[in-house]
Amino acid sequence: MTAPALHAAGGSEAGVIDVGVTGIGLLGPGLAGWPAGRALLRDPAAWLDTPTAVPAPQRLPATERRRAGALVKAAVGVADEALAMAGLAPAALATVFTSSTGDPLNCHLLCEALAAPERLVSPTRFTNSVHNAAAGYWHIAAASRAPSTSLAAYDASFGAGLLEAAVQCAATQAPVLLVACDLPYPEPLHALRPVADLFATALLLVPAGPGRGLRLWLGPGQAGTACGNAFETLRQAIPSARALPLLQALAQDAAAELCLEGAPGLALQLQVGPP
Repeated sequence: MTAPALHAAGGSEAGVIDVGVTGIGLLGPGLAGWPAGRALLRDPAAWLDTPTAVPAPQRLPATERRRAGALVKAAVGVADEALAMAGLAPAALATVFTSSTGDPLNCHLLCEALAAPERLVSPTRFTNSVHNAAAGYWHIAAASRAPSTSLAAYDASFGAGLLEAAVQCAATQAPVLLVACDLPYPEPLHALRPVADLFATALLLVPAGPGRGLRLWLGPGQAGTACGNAFETLRQAIPSARALPLLQALAQDAAAELCLEGAPGLALQLQVGPP
């Protein structure tokens, strides 16, 4: 994998973004947090594919925890884990939230309500229906007025979110929190868009220097790097789990090269520096 050529005049590489990773959050099948997950990513043979259990995020007040769905709880949980690892306060952090599915249960219940004769939708259901609901819960709980972006790009949602967060980090020279989460739809939507389980991850990106170095750029490609082990089935079964090759690279004590799904015909090329 070769990075784009240098500009003749400017001396910086065309289309290349350099950032650091100082915080990681992880929640998924058999992956309960980054410390335990890191050990399993280093030794995939020890991993057991057990259903994801979503803990109640302490950052959300009790009232909000009752209103929030699993997507919000998981997103807030991994965001808090990444920030705790990085040792940063949340209030001034810009964020990028990415999800292919959004809140599938809420979508299902809204469809049921709209199919009923009364067509009554509760205010809470409506509030949770927007794609930036997780970002809204997070920024309110963190008392943050920093910029926030929420996006979706089907199976390339994690790659799109990582690219957006890295561009913002490099442009502003300030940390950016990336949060990705997907979970299954109920039937009958699940038959049309099967997602195996809940998977969430968060990365705290900082300007190049501290943390694990991450260099990325867009290039031609069709498919992301496979895990090459027991995690490959999980990578293919959940959109946000496309992050697994990168998380595996970050879990290792060595440099790595890989790519993530991008827009049709494109892939996000990555070089992960050594610890």
